[in-house]
Amino acid sequence: MNGPQISPGLFEPLTIKSVTLPNRFVMPPMQRGWSKDNVPDRALADYYVARVRGGTGLIIGESSAIDHPSATGQSAAVTLHGDAVPVWAHIVGAVKAAGGHMLLQLWHEGAMRTRGSNGPAPHAPTLSPSGLVWAGRRNGEAATADDLDAILDAYVRAALTAWSIGADGVELHGAHGFLLDQFCWHETNVRADEHGGEVLEARLQFPLRVVRAVREAVGPDFLISWRFSQWKEVDFGARIFDTPSQLQETLCALRAAGVDLFHASTRRFYMPEWPGSDLGLAGWASACTDAPVIRVGSVGVKDKMFDVPGEPDELDPLASLGELSRRFDRGDFTLVAVGRALIGDPDWVNKVRDGRFDAIRRYDSSMLGTADWDLALAMEGLGRFGIGH
Repeated sequence: MNGPQISPGLFEPLTIKSVTLPNRFVMPPMQRGWSKDNVPDRALADYYVARVRGGTGLIIGESSAIDHPSATGQSAAVTLHGDAVPVWAHIVGAVKAAGGHMLLQLWHEGAMRTRGSNGPAPHAPTLSPSGLVWAGRRNGEAATADDLDAILDAYVRAALTAWSIGADGVELHGAHGFLLDQFCWHETNVRADEHGGEVLEARLQFPLRVVRAVREAVGPDFLISWRFSQWKEVDFGARIFDTPSQLQETLCALRAAGVDLFHASTRRFYMPEWPGSDLGLAGWASACTDAPVIRVGSVGVKDKMFDVPGEPDELDPLASLGELSRRFDRGDFTLVAVGRALIGDPDWVNKVRDGRFDAIRRYDSSMLGTADWDLALAMEGLGRFGIGH
């Protein structure tokens, strides 16, 4: 099958501090629900190793809740403490033995958490910056200063755990409407103290505290990635950054605090972020920072997950690869995260490298299988926009 011209640069190695990746392809964190009592299934080791052998240069493990009672209310969410630690050690060890590299993503749901569900601490209060899921929609309560100190300590413990079991680094989940993102977003952070309010600089203070504390604990060589987005699970049209200068202010502050890598999450990587330019969010991020930037968003797939008013259809899989190469060659991003396409075919990267496009097993939504997730809040948010799953 004829296919697009793929940039050779996508298959060149990249060194970030002491880690040298063989190419620019990343498997992003994707929840599979393979867990019991919040402990990951050991089968995840084979799942990730298959992608390493299929050519993926960097694996980011699915979101792992930190060791705080308010971190998650989901029974199928994995954690990074207690009985989960030896299983994660097995998974990381298997990935490294296969020649791969792995980050573990650290997660706190904030106001997205459902209290009283089947998570690890069902009766613990739900905590967030201001007790808001979005403007006008309350859930839980605002975290006190003592709560924030305890949550920060839990992030540090999780990062140290990831370091102790041999991970190459951690990714702090600051996207999609979860806790660290809620601090950054004016709709969910209306605090009157030094951690919030109308000024972006104040809203960034707790995320910056977390980054600095993690960096101090793990030392200079352990990688810290920051995942961020404009869109939220409860509001696909949300915007933290109204202007490129606000994006630059945020990324520069996070970079100075200790972030090594930025992971820009969009639903369509080729959608312009601001009028007057075809740059997406990752392209603008690359212009704002000297750190490597990961781009993600509908690479190599055409399987619409949601109907979002005004959002274009996904590109044909081969057309998306041609557009990806064009944007990589002009410097829009450093690495590319491939999500659903890698669920569909663990050998996707090698097949793209070799031009075997007709051999790629295409992803479709049936491959997601079943996952025990409590999506009540997210689906309520989608319903606000008339969106069906």
